[in-house]
Amino acid sequence: MTDAALPAVPVAQAHELDSPARRARRRLFKRKAAVFGLVVITMFIGLALLAPLIVPYDPIATSWSLVRKPPTAAHWLGTDELGRDILSRVVHGARASLLAGLISVAIALSIGVPLGLLAGYRGGFVDALISRITDAMLACPFLILAIALAAFLGPSLTNAMIAIGISATPIFIRLTRGQVLSVKAEDYVEAARALGNPPWRIAFSHILPNILPALLVQATLSIAAAIIAEAALSFLGLGQQPPAPSWGSMLNAAQRFLTQAPWMAIWPGLAIFLVVLSLNLLGDGLRDALDPRQR
Repeated sequence: MTDAALPAVPVAQAHELDSPARRARRRLFKRKAAVFGLVVITMFIGLALLAPLIVPYDPIATSWSLVRKPPTAAHWLGTDELGRDILSRVVHGARASLLAGLISVAIALSIGVPLGLLAGYRGGFVDALISRITDAMLACPFLILAIALAAFLGPSLTNAMIAIGISATPIFIRLTRGQVLSVKAEDYVEAARALGNPPWRIAFSHILPNILPALLVQATLSIAAAIIAEAALSFLGLGQQPPAPSWGSMLNAAQRFLTQAPWMAIWPGLAIFLVVLSLNLLGDGLRDALDPRQR
C-alpha cells in the first residue's frame, strides 16, 4: 500500500492544542484597554524599582530658594512648599503606594482564602461562625474600618498596610466561600472524595486551583482599592510619615496651595488616577480572559 492510499488524518487546529493559559493570554492581549493598563502598571513598577537611579534629586532635600516654583527645565514637575522636587517625590511615592497595595492584598489573601476554604468545604457550625464574623466586618465600610484600625495601631506605613489588609479580608472570605460551594459539587471533586483523598488534599489540590482565576481578578481590583485607601490614610496622617514621600501626604500638603501652586496637587493626583484606572482595566481584562465561556 502506498502513502497516497492511506487516509488523510485530520490535523487539529493550533488553537485547539493551546493550553488554557495560552488561550487566556491571547484573549487578554486582544483587549486594548487591558493592555494599556498592563503597560502603565509595568511602567510604574519599573519607576518604583529604579527610583534611586532615575530621579534627578533627593526626594526629601529642601531648598528655601525653590519654594513652590512652577515646572521648569530643572524641575520638570515643579517644587513643593519646602522646595523639594515633585518629580522625585512622585516617583519615590510610587514605592509606598504600590507596596501598600501588594502587601495589603497579600495579607487579605493569606487570611481570607484559608478561612473561605474552611467555611465553604466544612460547612455547618464552622461555616456559620465564619460567615457571621464576615458579615459583621462587611457591615462597616471598607475605608472607615481601615481608618479605625490604622488609628488604633498607630500612624506608619506598616500599620496602614496591616489595617488595609484586615479590612479587605472579608471580601476574599466571601468570594472564596462562594466559589468553593460551587466547585465542591463538581464530578471531579466527588471522584476525588470517592477515591479516599483526605479533605485537606481535596481542598488544596482539587478545589483551590479551580477557583484561582476568580481570586486573581479580585486581587487585581483590590490592589486598586488598597492604593486609594493608602493614599487616604496618608492624607489623614495615618500612613507614610513625612518627610518620606507618599502620594496621599503630597495631596494633603498641596491642599493649602491649590490656587498658588496647583501643580503640587495635579501630579500626585494624576499618578493615583492612572494607577487605579490601569488596575481596574487590567482586572476587567483578566476577568474576560479567564472566563472559559470566552472564545
